[in-house]
Amino acid sequence: MDNKEKNSVEYYSIDLLHIAKTLWKRAWLIAISGFLAAAIGFSIATFLIAPTYSSSIMLYVNNSSFSLGNTSFSISSSEITAAQSLVKTYGEILNNRTTLERVIEEANVDYTYRELSNMIVAEPSNETEIMRVTVTTEDPVESERIADCIAEVLPIRIAEIIDGASMEVVDSAVAEYEKVAPSITQYTAVGLVLGVLLSTIVLIITAMLDDTIHDDEYILRTYDYPILAKVPDLLNSGNKQYGYYSQKSSKSRK
Repeated sequence: MDNKEKNSVEYYSIDLLHIAKTLWKRAWLIAISGFLAAAIGFSIATFLIAPTYSSSIMLYVNNSSFSLGNTSFSISSSEITAAQSLVKTYGEILNNRTTLERVIEEANVDYTYRELSNMIVAEPSNETEIMRVTVTTEDPVESERIADCIAEVLPIRIAEIIDGASMEVVDSAVAEYEKVAPSITQYTAVGLVLGVLLSTIVLIITAMLDDTIHDDEYILRTYDYPILAKVPDLLNSGNKQYGYYSQKSSKSRK
């Protein structure tokens, strides 16, 4: 590459000091953006999203013996290396269409079995043979009713499918009136962070695209050319604004 080609190469530099000054001067705008976004998040969580409530039951998985054909086996829960596997099996039976349709009929609720399946979570309790079934709906009383119906229907279904298997209710459902979702605090915090972040990004991009000469220090720092003259803004004499001329350029920037 010869000297002529080298001189034609343009370099784009980022003035971090200018960006920092821009963010400092517009800190009020960042604060307002964060406040407004937080208010939007609060409003969404409070007024637009229906609150949901959960109710849980605990069932003891008892499978002391079962038969396969004419052969009987005896298995104690302590001999099962992974009791969670048995709980998962019963959980699959719970989410079966036939089981859920019986629960819907027993609880007298207007859901399809797929909708009800999405409202139910079955999992081992503290890695034991106790299964916790949690039902989440928009009505705390309805959640309790569905959970109690599961406690009635599921042991019968398991006994029909697996010989010798049974379940005992450890803890029945109660109506919990404290909502589990949405979290107003979480939505408000996320809105605040997004508002501050987005406004900061916009201001940074604006500052990077701003090629206006704001003061004589910018010329000296950026181009290292002496200032030949300052032209006052005669059209707005009340403000101390000037146009700058240097050996680099004869253009006036304000």
